Amino acid sequence: MGLTCGIVGLPNIGKSTLFNAISKSDIAQSANYPFCTIEPNSAKVALNDETLKALAKVANSQKMIPNYLEITDIAGLVKGASKGEGLGNKFLSHVREVDAIIHLVRCFEDGDITHVEGGIDPIRDIEIIETELALADLEQAEKMFQKHEKKAKSGEKIAKEICDAITPALDVLNTGKMLNTIKDVETLKVLKKLNFITCKPLFYACNVKEDDIGKPNKFVEKVKEFALKNGAKCVVVCAKFEAEIASMEDAERQEFLESVGIEKSGLDEIVSLAFEALNLKTFYTIGPKEAHAWTFPAGAKAPQCAGIIHTDFERGFIKAETISARDYLEFGGEAGVKEVGKFRLEGKDYEVQNCDIINFKFNV
Repeated sequence: MGLTCGIVGLPNIGKSTLFNAISKSDIAQSANYPFCTIEPNSAKVALNDETLKALAKVANSQKMIPNYLEITDIAGLVKGASKGEGLGNKFLSHVREVDAIIHLVRCFEDGDITHVEGGIDPIRDIEIIETELALADLEQAEKMFQKHEKKAKSGEKIAKEICDAITPALDVLNTGKMLNTIKDVETLKVLKKLNFITCKPLFYACNVKEDDIGKPNKFVEKVKEFALKNGAKCVVVCAKFEAEIASMEDAERQEFLESVGIEKSGLDEIVSLAFEALNLKTFYTIGPKEAHAWTFPAGAKAPQCAGIIHTDFERGFIKAETISARDYLEFGGEAGVKEVGKFRLEGKDYEVQNCDIINFKFNV
């Protein structure tokens, strides 16, 4: 589906190190000075899908194709970016291009790594970033309102819709708050179409030192409290540790994680949270040649999901032969599912569920 998450934050907090772990490469240069990353680096990241692995095993699939997200490492933001400080507008234009935001926050002290603000205070850092994003949106909202105000007053429908949404948005932005704090669903729909940064789904990733993995951390607790208060999710990650284990094979990596008392990689949690933030679900096509995971937006109906595989599938949609992944695993595959009457034929109005296995029937 071509969806992208951008990693944002102040300079020198570990964004490029985390990106290197995500991409399993050294595409992003990592160095101890601001604006090391200038152009955004991007990499496709696979969702670690245990259900897909189990389905492939039952079906004896020759290969697996997991879901992917594109992750972009965006240059560090500083106070005043909305007015052109640092990389300013260039940074903000890169943020506008992503679908969701991973806000990385430094939650460790290290005298050898310069902090652009002179000391560790994760809430201050968060507020610097979010204030700059809100100010950028405020400038955009004011320009947009001026552009459409006259047409709205004359009764033009689209212009009125835009101005009606921007009016409460201006009130929110003038208080320094993010637009995702607006509760009115219809207003938010319009603002999202207009590509305001602070409407985008956002969650926090707390970057800790290797010695602090799995241990209490006062900085992390502050971020978790802040996130909860603002209706956002939060995950803890050690970018340096993730970079070290990124090149390991799955089995070796899992064994190593367990040896240090960690159930799940921080990267896996980030990617899972990104899917959740974007309100994405997964359906599967399973066979002896391949087990394939497909990403779809929650609420999509069968023909729309068929079109994700190929436009002809949607155009000539007839029906969807459907099995839940749970039933497929419980009853040992398609034949077992049919024996117990769990095999379903679904039509055009069927809302596809997470972890459905579907064989689309079509005619063009």
